[in-house]
Amino acid sequence: WEAGILAALRPTLAAHGIDGPDDALLEAFARHEAEVEAGPYQRYREVLGSVLTAMLGHRGAEPSAAEAATFGGSVVDWPAFPDSPAALVRLHDRFRLGVITNCDDDLFAASQAKLGVAFDWVVTAEQTKRYKPNPRGFELMFERVGIPPSRILHVAQSLYHDHVPAKRLGLSTVWVDRRGDRPGFGATPPAEATPDLTL
Repeated sequence: WEAGILAALRPTLAAHGIDGPDDALLEAFARHEAEVEAGPYQRYREVLGSVLTAMLGHRGAEPSAAEAATFGGSVVDWPAFPDSPAALVRLHDRFRLGVITNCDDDLFAASQAKLGVAFDWVVTAEQTKRYKPNPRGFELMFERVGIPPSRILHVAQSLYHDHVPAKRLGLSTVWVDRRGDRPGFGATPPAEATPDLTL
């Protein structure tokens, strides 16, 4: 996601004479995204437009409606991690898979196509009208899956969006630490959580 965010952000920032290191841009994105998602519900396309407006506003600029719409729809171009499709296919041979995503239905459909697996359950922010770390997406997934949370393993990259609420709800979790040795939290706000396993 970070590669997709940066690839979608940079042309608009450059058009307004704005540049910066990747990590600074990702941290600004994370801060503004969390602020917007904590407010009244709006579709993720609109969240991204608001994030872009806030990021440019800090530099005395404002995106055009077309720039905001382009960034809002850019999720369909954000690449999957190269290891994800094969891993999900292998897991799906043995397990049922669900996804809880801070995305719109149509935007996630494009992501799912890149992942190459049909999830058994899909819960989007558009369906719940809430964004993680709000627990509503998890609660709706529990309702749909119909098994005790103790039998569900939650696997995710974001401590803030996923591991904090998942642990609060009693789930076992695996943290896929995509940043590895790089400092900071990238495109997610800082958070403290204790996953059961870190990869």
